[in-house]
Amino acid sequence: MTARVCVFTEPHRGADYEDQLRCAQLVEACGFEGFFRADHYQAMGADPGLPGPTDAWLTLGALARETSRIRLGTLVTSATFRLPGPLAVTVAQVDRMSGGRVELGLGAGWYEREHTSYGIPFPPAPERFDRLEEQLAVLTGLWRTPVGEHFSHHGDHYQLLDAPALPKPVQVPAPPIIVGGRGPKRTPQLAARYADEFNMPFKSVAETARAYRRVAEACERTGRAEAGRAPLVLSTGVVVAIGRTDADAQRRAAPLHVRSALPPEDPVIGSPAQLVDRLGEFSAIGTGRFHLRLIDFTDLDHLELIAGEVLPQL
Repeated sequence: MTARVCVFTEPHRGADYEDQLRCAQLVEACGFEGFFRADHYQAMGADPGLPGPTDAWLTLGALARETSRIRLGTLVTSATFRLPGPLAVTVAQVDRMSGGRVELGLGAGWYEREHTSYGIPFPPAPERFDRLEEQLAVLTGLWRTPVGEHFSHHGDHYQLLDAPALPKPVQVPAPPIIVGGRGPKRTPQLAARYADEFNMPFKSVAETARAYRRVAEACERTGRAEAGRAPLVLSTGVVVAIGRTDADAQRRAAPLHVRSALPPEDPVIGSPAQLVDRLGEFSAIGTGRFHLRLIDFTDLDHLELIAGEVLPQL
């Protein structure tokens, strides 16, 4: 099989900018396609995640200047964190700083505790999804508006009047948008309408296959192909804890057993061969891109092990 493999990281577990820089540069040197990071302002368990959170887009802007090849993006930015107009400016600017290597994963937001901690409004789920849909409309509208023209949006939650729709991203017509999640209704609809990639995070092959079927049906209902839009890239997030020995794998898996706010996941714990097998199973159901979630930023040997013994087999 041929696979696109990215590394997904969670700096809110405990990583400063220098940790992320070392990891991103090694991701590039090892031949992975991209470096993606979570967008959270707080750790999710008892461990405070010292030295504390780093802003996703500020960090990606810096990494854009310190790397040259890898794709850079979020899985996923929360629509509750930023207004869509300024977010469009931010992402377009980082895209320009990177020479056109940015992708935006955008979701409705789910971790209420970090909102409470930092004074960020956290409306009920239906409103959060309404806001997400409007944000997607605003972002794509601003980026696709020709230079010299203006963009307006009159929605229930956001109103833009005669925006100059600048700066433009390097990527034309826009940076790729990733929409994903386990939701059975609105998430597939939003992916079919606005996204370039649909991501199913950290679930089993069977659950992922069901999610892919739901999004395929949504694409048919919305007439995506008839509108001339490219098929959605189907991706999956895979939690990884592998080692040269079983003891190494179990040591890397230890943080997965710590209680947190995360929903249940289906990690790969074991040998490089087990990870190759799991990725093969995902590929068989249509997965075209993988986001491998690595837990410890300081464990660069884990990254090199995957690059040396897994990537060559894909």
